[in-house]
Amino acid sequence: MIRLYHNPRCSKSREALALLQDAGAEVEVIEYLKHPPTTEELDHILTLLNLDPRDILRTKEEEYETLCLDDITLERENLIEAMVENPNLIERPIAVAGDRAVVGRPPENVLGLLNQ
Repeated sequence: MIRLYHNPRCSKSREALALLQDAGAEVEVIEYLKHPPTTEELDHILTLLNLDPRDILRTKEEEYETLCLDDITLERENLIEAMVENPNLIERPIAVAGDRAVVGRPPENVLGLLNQ
C-alpha cells in the first residue's frame, strides 16, 4: 500500500497518482489540504524522506512570507507546525510506503516505491 499525499489541483500530483495506478499499485489517496497530517505524521514523513522541513516547504506561497518562515532561527518544530496549520505550504505530492518515502517531483520518483 502506498499513501499518496495528494492535491488534485496539482498536475504533478495527478501525474504521480496516474503513474502509480497504471503500475497497478494499491494507493491510499490523502487529500492533505482537506486532511492535513498531524505534527507527528509530518515529522515521521520528514524522517523517512531524510529531509529537513525547509526541503519540502513551498516558499512561493503567501503564508511563507506572512509567517516569516524564511527566519533561519525557526526550529524544526516551528516549521512543521506551520505546515500542519497551513498544509498548502507542504510540497506535493509525497508518497509513503512502509519505511520509505519520496517527494514526487518529478512524478516518476514515486515509482521507486514499487520495488519493495
